[in-house]
Amino acid sequence: MNYVYPAVFYEEEGKISAIFPDLGNLATFGDNVADAMHMAQDACGLYLFTALRDGEPLPAPSALSEISSAAILEELEMESAVDSAFVNMVLVDMTEYARQHSDRAVKKTLSIPMWLNTLCEEKSINFSKVLQDALLTKVQSL
Repeated sequence: MNYVYPAVFYEEEGKISAIFPDLGNLATFGDNVADAMHMAQDACGLYLFTALRDGEPLPAPSALSEISSAAILEELEMESAVDSAFVNMVLVDMTEYARQHSDRAVKKTLSIPMWLNTLCEEKSINFSKVLQDALLTKVQSL
């Protein structure tokens, strides 16, 4: 499942910082714009992953047009960075993020009707993959 949140990027002490106003001013930085984008994606992914894992509701992302980098930086007393600031949406594929950062599997026992088991085995269906996909879809819909 993809999530997209706006972040304010700005130059600070020779680095590029990023702040997510919708995520409690979650912040990170990188050596350059590309690195800052990568770090922003990772920080956002960790925030969302933790919230989903803990059953916390995710904040609704603001529209790009609703974000004022000047207002956010003034609130953070970073007025000197306004000239270098820009707002960009950061995309996080949570399925991929979870796969990369939490691949520890746990064993679960389940019961299904014998006829369904036979059909699935004939079709070489991967039970674990189907269950994971279904559980992710269910969790994301709550």
